[in-house]
Amino acid sequence: MDPFSHSVRLNDGHLMPTLGFGTYAPDHTPKSKAGEATKVAIDVGFRDIDAAFFYQNEEEVGKAIREKIADGTVKREDIFYTTKLWTTFFRPELVRPALERSLKKLQLDYVDLFIIHNPLAMKSGEELLPRDASGNIIFDTVDLHDTWEALEKCKDAGLTKSIGVSNFNRKLLELILNKPGLKYKPTCNQVECHPYLNQSKLLEFCKSKNIVLVAYSAMASHRDPNWMDPDSPYLLEEPTLKSIAKKHSRSPGQVALRYQLQRGVVVLAKSFSEKRIKENFQVFDFELTPEDMQAIDGLNRNFRYAKLQLLQGHPAYVLCLHCRALRIQAET
Repeated sequence: MDPFSHSVRLNDGHLMPTLGFGTYAPDHTPKSKAGEATKVAIDVGFRDIDAAFFYQNEEEVGKAIREKIADGTVKREDIFYTTKLWTTFFRPELVRPALERSLKKLQLDYVDLFIIHNPLAMKSGEELLPRDASGNIIFDTVDLHDTWEALEKCKDAGLTKSIGVSNFNRKLLELILNKPGLKYKPTCNQVECHPYLNQSKLLEFCKSKNIVLVAYSAMASHRDPNWMDPDSPYLLEEPTLKSIAKKHSRSPGQVALRYQLQRGVVVLAKSFSEKRIKENFQVFDFELTPEDMQAIDGLNRNFRYAKLQLLQGHPAYVLCLHCRALRIQAET
C-alpha cells in the first residue's frame, strides 16, 4: 500500500497523510495501551501518528513504531510522526532540547512534524502543569517569535522535516506570518474541529495562506474531565449524523471523519479499541453528497468540548483560540 496515497502536500513540499491516528489518553489509561493501539493502527493502514511530549507515552509509541519497522510492516519513511512542543519549553534555548528529549524517548533520528502545542507559555521546568501554593497555573511571558525561530532552527538541523502550530486562531497565525525575517511559515494548524465547531472561517483563512487545518476531537468522543465538561452533548448521538450514517451504511463516527476529509481538512481519529481503529480507517471508500455536507455544516453551533479553563489566567488568553474575544494585547 502506498503510505501517502491519501495525502496533502504541505507548503514546504512534504506530504502528510490526510487521516491520522491520535495517541492521547487520560491519566488513568495505562501507557502500554498507547503502544498496543499504535501497532494495531499501523497494521490497519494508519501512517500519520499524532503524539506529544505532554501525553507522556512517547516511549511506548516509539517502541510500537520501531517494532512495526522491524517486522517489515512499514519503513521509517512510510510513517509521518508528529510531536508537540509543550508550553513549559517555549523559551528558545529549551526548544531544541525538548525535541531531542522526544527523539530520545522515541529512539528515532527525526520527526516529520514538530508543532507548538498551544500558544500560552507556562513556567519553565519539569512540571507539566506548574502550580503555585494556591493551585493556580504559573504562566510565563515568552515572545512567540523567539519560540518560532527556535523551531525553524530545529528544521534546519534536520531534527524535524516540518514545523507548525496548534490551537492558534487567525490573530495568532498572523502574528507568526507577519514576523520580520520569517524563514518558514507554519505548515499546519491543529485545532478542535467537528460538526458542532466546524471552524469554517479559520479553515478559509488557513487555505488562503496554504496552511493545512488539522482536526482533533473530530468525533468528540473522549470525556476527560480534566479538559472538558462531562455533561457536554454526545456528538455521535446527533440525529443528523445518525441519519446520514444509516443512508451510507456507515457509523456516525465514520461520517464525522469523512466530513472533514471532503472539506480538505486533515483529520485525527483516536481510539484504543481494535474494532474502532479498523472502523475509523474505513473512510476512503464512500463519499458524502453535497446535501449531506450541507446538512452537517448546519450543525455548527460554535461549541467547544476542550474548555481549558486552567489556562484562562494567562495574560494572553484573549489571543487564544479558546477565548471568543479577539482583542489583541501587546504585540509580544
